[in-house]
Amino acid sequence: MASDGARKQFWKRSNSKVPGSIQHVYGAQHPPFDPLLHGTLLKAAPKVPTTPVKAKRGSTFQEFESNTSDAWDAGEDDDELLAMAAESLNSEVVMETAHRVLRDHSQRREQHQLQEPPGPGREQHQLQEPLSPGPEPTPATEPSPVASGDLRLVKSVSESHTPGPAECASGPAPLHRSQSLPHAASAALGGPPDPGTLSSSALSEREAFRLDKFKQLLAGPNTDLEELRRLSWSGVPKPVRPITWKLLSGYLPANAERRAATLQRKREEYFAFVEHYYDSRNDEGHQDTYRQIHIDIPRMSPEALTLQPAVTEIFERILFIWAIRHPASGYVQGINDLVTPFFVVFVCEHAEEEDVDIADVSRVPADVLRNVEADTYWCTSRLLDGIQDNYTFAQPGIQLKVRMLEELVSRIDEQVHRHLEQHEVRYLQFAFRWMNNLLMREVPLRCTMRLWDTYQSEPEGFSRFHLYVCAAFLVRWRKEILEERDFQELLLLLQNLPTAHWGDEEISLLLAEAYRLKFAFADAPNHYKK
Repeated sequence: MASDGARKQFWKRSNSKVPGSIQHVYGAQHPPFDPLLHGTLLKAAPKVPTTPVKAKRGSTFQEFESNTSDAWDAGEDDDELLAMAAESLNSEVVMETAHRVLRDHSQRREQHQLQEPPGPGREQHQLQEPLSPGPEPTPATEPSPVASGDLRLVKSVSESHTPGPAECASGPAPLHRSQSLPHAASAALGGPPDPGTLSSSALSEREAFRLDKFKQLLAGPNTDLEELRRLSWSGVPKPVRPITWKLLSGYLPANAERRAATLQRKREEYFAFVEHYYDSRNDEGHQDTYRQIHIDIPRMSPEALTLQPAVTEIFERILFIWAIRHPASGYVQGINDLVTPFFVVFVCEHAEEEDVDIADVSRVPADVLRNVEADTYWCTSRLLDGIQDNYTFAQPGIQLKVRMLEELVSRIDEQVHRHLEQHEVRYLQFAFRWMNNLLMREVPLRCTMRLWDTYQSEPEGFSRFHLYVCAAFLVRWRKEILEERDFQELLLLLQNLPTAHWGDEEISLLLAEAYRLKFAFADAPNHYKK
């Protein structure tokens, strides 16, 4: 057992500082309470001897204050230093010193510029105009804003040059923001950048980067379809849209080596159907179907494309062959619109004109046009296989989707839902076409192609996800809907929504809102119910 002396030695306070020990900060009015020094405060204080006594080993208040950095007491010495500094800092001396520094800097900059050899970039830099017209030059008689006491910091000397006394006599020179740029950068820019140019260039860089990612993914021996769907959700670049749609629709295999053989086989198979079935279009059992197809095609859009004789014949063959090979549904109005996006995407790959409204299909070689026709048929067939219940007898798929849309809108925007009910507007009166034509009659064709980029990236995009797109599309017009107070005006609005100016940005916002609704409701079917 340890002795009493060892215990006392163990618990004895050490005055040496241990690295990492906590040093307390006390208020300046109260020195630290040391039990060894002030333990007698609780007892009767003995009479202080008059004869000098050797001081104990301990810190006095003055020693403590000199070793302690107190946060609340600046001390009289500090006040004196601040007062001395205030007296010695004359504002005129400070400003004169600042002007001298700036003047020396400007002189050295001018000497450096004079030593540089003249060149095209240099001349262009000197001829640059200011970024924006500044205020009128301040007369020499007026005091300088900086000299009046405004000592705010500035970004750079070149952007806020304070004139010195010698410069004030001749008047300040106009400021050029381009001076703060390096000469090479100024020459490359060739003047102040336009915000619209910068945004368009940034957008083009982003599109080029996305196009490179698509090309790298498609160049592999086996395309990762999941990664392709992930990239395509936000839109497919136009140059790679044909091959991407063929892969996402399941028409082409992921293996690159099998694609050529698959294309040849499927194209031959389609034209075998044409040879076998198309001559029967005037038979008694099929003439009604063919006549309805022949009537509907001129009503399609864009008219500049569909009214071309070659395109009309292609659409008639595609729709008639599909109707003959799918007797459960046959041809139904609305199916004809679903052929257009595939045909436009595939034919524009070979057309000289980029705008489909002015594309002349007659200039496309006949063999290329045959391939486009076969590819369009198979991709359209793949799409219709997933939504065929929309076109069977009584169209039960559309009836169900319209009811689901009504329930969904009643949950996400009850005010719009009640407003439609109050004015006796039925969802079937406007939403039937949304489901039947997949919104193709509601938005421009360019928007439809962007919409289908995402539909083909989503599982059951044309059937399930389309429901949430329609809900988001309806709620998008809530302000206009709530302003209408008449049944006829409401129905006219919902059947002729102003989307002619829409582009990719509006469709992207619509898809983002639809995805949010899907995330909230798709895996929670009870949310449909009240």
